[in-house]
Amino acid sequence: MIEKHFVLEEADPAIFFGVGNSNLRLLRALCPKLRIIGRGNVMKVMGSEEDMAEFEETFNALEKHCTKFNLLSEEDVLNIVKRHPSNGETPGNVIVYSTSGKPVTARTENQRRLVEAYAKNDMLFAVGPAGSGKTYTAIALAVRALKNKEIKKIILSRPAVEAGEKLGFLPGDMKEKIDPYLQPLYDALEEMIPPAKLQEYMATNIIQIAPLAYMRGRTLNDAVVILDEAQNTTTAQIKMFLTRMGWNTKMIVTGDRTQVDLPSSIQSGLTEAIRILKDVPGIAFIEMDRSDIVRHKLVTKIVEAYEQDAKRRKEDKEVQTSKKAAADSNGSALA
Repeated sequence: MIEKHFVLEEADPAIFFGVGNSNLRLLRALCPKLRIIGRGNVMKVMGSEEDMAEFEETFNALEKHCTKFNLLSEEDVLNIVKRHPSNGETPGNVIVYSTSGKPVTARTENQRRLVEAYAKNDMLFAVGPAGSGKTYTAIALAVRALKNKEIKKIILSRPAVEAGEKLGFLPGDMKEKIDPYLQPLYDALEEMIPPAKLQEYMATNIIQIAPLAYMRGRTLNDAVVILDEAQNTTTAQIKMFLTRMGWNTKMIVTGDRTQVDLPSSIQSGLTEAIRILKDVPGIAFIEMDRSDIVRHKLVTKIVEAYEQDAKRRKEDKEVQTSKKAAADSNGSALA
């Protein structure tokens, strides 16, 4: 009889062992020749060398399924142990699976273009209105790359700019001060990575969330790096960010050019970067629109109303400018 320890490196132990260790108990019943003990993220197994070799294959299949789908039901355990195919084979358009086991997919044509562009380019710009899935799709791509061991870390950043209101002094340490700006990124991560695993990734800096100001001087290798709300960067800031790119790194820049919170005298770095880099090979630009909005149906109507108002204001301004020019011309002629 031999003894071997199997370590859950990627899967969340709480999901793997099941509620009340239900999966562990089922595994013991299905493998009566083995003595199986689970503690923490380690499974200690004792048995014959032949049975152990077969169990190792089963364990790897169980962990792979749990990591991939963020789910491991008793039915899944039964199917895998009996070498039956799982019910949850990955459809071609699934990026990752949420913590509830639901597939995260590209739901619109432009989101699919973003996924395809990610495979072909090292740098992407995804620009579009609120709710069009820019950030969510980008983070799903990053989580998939991490789970597939294509990269070693995910780095998420956004400029610390208030949306039209001054928050003033924020108490606490640096993390507590910047968390309000980064909450949308946490929200997306929490939907795709089990809580215990997410906490572990952040504690070990496998997932890093930082304000843009802390990117200076770094070279980012073996990572997916996402800059969110890039419309609120200055030209100098976005140039600094883009030049942090290292080997085996993908960069995704997201933003909405209609929601710039910078002072009116400052040009948005996102707009400038798109203009300057539009012809550079290896950089893809995905323009999203109202048809990509996947939030509540009212969001689409709100975006449309603001676009129409902006169009009317622009037309009114052009009319006023034209009238003023005509008046000035008449005044000059009379003089």
